[in-house]
Amino acid sequence: MSQIDDKKVHLKVRLEEILKTQPLESELSFIASMSSELSIDASTCAAALIKLINDLEQPTQIHSKDPKSHASANKNTSSLTIKMVRYRLNVGSEHAINIEQIKETLIQESGVDKNNINNINIQKTYTLIELPDEMPPDIFLHLKSVEINQCKLDIKRLKPRNNKRRSNSHFRRNRKHDKNHNQTQTVN
Repeated sequence: MSQIDDKKVHLKVRLEEILKTQPLESELSFIASMSSELSIDASTCAAALIKLINDLEQPTQIHSKDPKSHASANKNTSSLTIKMVRYRLNVGSEHAINIEQIKETLIQESGVDKNNINNINIQKTYTLIELPDEMPPDIFLHLKSVEINQCKLDIKRLKPRNNKRRSNSHFRRNRKHDKNHNQTQTVN
């Protein structure tokens, strides 16, 4: 099956899931309003929205063979970085998993781009991973129940860690502590 067919199957599964579990009144109202304003039917409006979403997910294609234009386009796209968030998965090396299994499962189940799955760190009982910040809540909930090798991912978002570590000493390095340092001396 081709990658396009895989995306269509994944989209169909996600749509069925949303139709069963989510209220869509505000989205229906939005489609009706947009199609009325643009003087188009609702299905054309929905198709245009799908095209818009696909265009946002795809990296910009460069058709020019000029290396200078290619380099400048890469500078523009690299300046638009995606904010990444650290997550903890409840599967690790003791569950006989590997990086490719994790990536493939996340791509299939959440639709995340393979290039946006970063810093996979497999430990014995868990895995740390970075994913894009904009994960929709319904996909997050779905990933909690997804299984790899009969083990639920039970994904959890981790709080950002503070990289500044303080030592037990309250004094700065290379500075001798002098009891009289803060006292003013009087001269007669």
